[in-house]
Amino acid sequence: ENFTPVQGLIGGIIVGLAATMLLWFNGRIAGISGIFNGMITIRRKGDVLWRFLFIAGMVVGGVVHQFFILDTPSFQPLGAPVWVLILGGIIVGYGTSMGSGCASGHGVCGLGRLSVRSLVAVLTFLSTGILTTYVIEHVLGVAR
Repeated sequence: ENFTPVQGLIGGIIVGLAATMLLWFNGRIAGISGIFNGMITIRRKGDVLWRFLFIAGMVVGGVVHQFFILDTPSFQPLGAPVWVLILGGIIVGYGTSMGSGCASGHGVCGLGRLSVRSLVAVLTFLSTGILTTYVIEHVLGVAR
């Protein structure tokens, strides 16, 4: 219902360029969970600023798009209790730790480097997401 191929293409190009520039200029993989984790658990002096700026750029980019690009800004509520969102965040965090990276790291950067491990990870993410959505909506009958 909200298919926007031009915006999707432009967004994909921007994400790809950001990931490429981070790898070229900083020697780092643009995996969001790893960047965020490194921001929280300071490893080296001077290693926090670029992480903070990367995360802040994503937030600011979303806000700019929401309020300056869209004709009518709208926020769609998730319709889930806060405890479910927190539990989901914890499970995702554990999964990214267990999988040695997140969907952005494996999907954008790993596949771009032709990593077999990243291909397996992305197929696992997608399969699990599709299965979970099917079970929640069609087996358990929980509507979005």
